[in-house]
Amino acid sequence: QVQLVESGGGLVQAGGSLRLSCAASGRTFSSYAMGWFRQAPGKEREFVAAISRSGSSTYYADSVKGRFTISRDNAKNTIYLQMNSLKPEDTAVYYCAADHRYGSRRADEYDYWGQGTQVTVSS
Repeated sequence: QVQLVESGGGLVQAGGSLRLSCAASGRTFSSYAMGWFRQAPGKEREFVAAISRSGSSTYYADSVKGRFTISRDNAKNTIYLQMNSLKPEDTAVYYCAADHRYGSRRADEYDYWGQGTQVTVSS
């Protein structure tokens, strides 16, 4: 069992930055690949980024590539999402998730989810 708690969301102007954190409980955190997803009102949940168990491999959605960076600190049981050059279309609830396999782009392949943190980007 893994419990995930996101933090770091908020209101920011377009062009600004935020760093999201996701703290995980449990001693097996390093056994999970991790991902970030987001869901805007009226839209389906979409993949943002994923990171392998060791952190050596990362994957990004085209819409955030070059602006967002996913990272993890296994000693702290935490992953991060550094978001730069934010745009109004980045407004959504952001969720972190744990995948016991490899870190999929598909939400239905993740095993555990956090409650989400709201990110709002004003124009």
